[in-house]
Amino acid sequence: MYKIETLELVLIAVAAIFALLNIMSFRFGISYRKKIAEAKLGSAEAEANSILENAKKSAKSQAREIALEAKEENQKLRTAFEAEMKDRRREISAQEKRINQKEENLDKKSETLEKKDQSLNTKLKEYEDKVEEVEELRKKQLTELEKISGLSREEAKSLLIRDLEQEARHEAAVMVKEIEQEAKENAERKAKDIVASSIQKVAADHVAEATVSVVALPADEMKGRIIGREGRNIRALETLTGVDLIIDDTPEAVILSSFDPVRREIARIALEKLIVDGRIHPARIEELVDKARKEVETTIKQEGESASFETGVHGLHPEIIKLLGRLRYRTSYGQNVLKHSIEVAHLAGVMAGELGVDIALAKRAGLLHDIGKAMDHEIEGSHVTIGADIARKYKENEDVIHAIMAHHGDVEANTIVAQLVQAADAISAARPGARRENIETYIKRLQRLEEIANEFDGVEKSYAIQAGREVRIMVKPDVLDDQSMILVAKDIVKKIESELEYPGQIKISLIRETRAVDFAK
Repeated sequence: MYKIETLELVLIAVAAIFALLNIMSFRFGISYRKKIAEAKLGSAEAEANSILENAKKSAKSQAREIALEAKEENQKLRTAFEAEMKDRRREISAQEKRINQKEENLDKKSETLEKKDQSLNTKLKEYEDKVEEVEELRKKQLTELEKISGLSREEAKSLLIRDLEQEARHEAAVMVKEIEQEAKENAERKAKDIVASSIQKVAADHVAEATVSVVALPADEMKGRIIGREGRNIRALETLTGVDLIIDDTPEAVILSSFDPVRREIARIALEKLIVDGRIHPARIEELVDKARKEVETTIKQEGESASFETGVHGLHPEIIKLLGRLRYRTSYGQNVLKHSIEVAHLAGVMAGELGVDIALAKRAGLLHDIGKAMDHEIEGSHVTIGADIARKYKENEDVIHAIMAHHGDVEANTIVAQLVQAADAISAARPGARRENIETYIKRLQRLEEIANEFDGVEKSYAIQAGREVRIMVKPDVLDDQSMILVAKDIVKKIESELEYPGQIKISLIRETRAVDFAK
């Protein structure tokens, strides 16, 4: 027990010694580190002081250098400014000298002008005196001339004016002839080139087919079946189609009569189908007329689209395309109106290309110029007015509407496109074989041409020749001279243009012949 207590005391003592040693070593370490830290701190302070001193020295040195450079720069700027100011002073001095010299010159010119003004005033006074003197002399001379000539002043003036007027008319006629001849040569050559080129590029049929209005029958017995019991078949067909059927003594044929070409075409197709089918009664007639109507409507749409595609005119309203297709069944003087419209579109487009005008617009106006003929049997008014209203309704271009209004001269053609459509329409209508003209209308036009020519003074005889394409006029040589003929020809042309409607153009030829006949005996 005693040993254990002793051991514990020893252990406690040893532990206490170790603790004391640790405390002493800790204090010694702290003291050592403190000394080292103080030494480092002193060294850092010394180094910092050294750096600060060096920085101060460097800053002072740089400040002196900057101050020196600034002083030198300032000196340079001052030197340059002084040099510039010297130059400016020299320029100002030179300008002042020039201004002073100009002022001296102006003073001299002013003195010279004053002298000239005085001289002019003197001369003007002398001139006025001389004018008065000349006027007095002129009056005396006029008085003497009146006495010598036996004519008063007014009579002499009238005589002189009359002579001058005749001379002026003569010179004007000569000038008109020269100008007209030159213009004709240039315009005719250019126009021939354009029209010839246009016609060559347009591959149109020479004669368009006529609308069929006669239906052939396999035998005359078919007429009775078409009429039906108590006429019920023919009444049904006429009621459903709106077409009159004329069944007369014409062998193996039935004539369809209607102002509406579309109705006539529906009736023709329906009647042909009935003849082939053989079952002719009201119910079958109604069925086949309905089929024929749908077939014609499809054909109309296809024809309109085909015309639009052929001419390259796109973006047309569907209703306008249908109206174009209806023109397939419309003729004018035997000329198919749809083919005529396509031909006009091509001609107008080619001429527009030659002249550098909008080709698409010219073609569009040419294709639609006769669109009113598709409805002229249903709406009151001319086809020109109807066509313009249709184009306006479907928002067509104003230039197209104007071309439609102007293509027959109802309004004046104010655009090149309208004039091209006029020319293309005339070319298409006037070419050989294009149209058939009523003989009565043709004779009346020829007679009216001769009547217009005979109405003018100095005309002896007139002859309409070449189917009305030319009028040859014999004038009285003692009434009209060569120069007056030019003016009379222009007046005849104006009157024909204002009073007659005709395809193409009419040539007016005035012929003056003076014969001197004598006999040697």
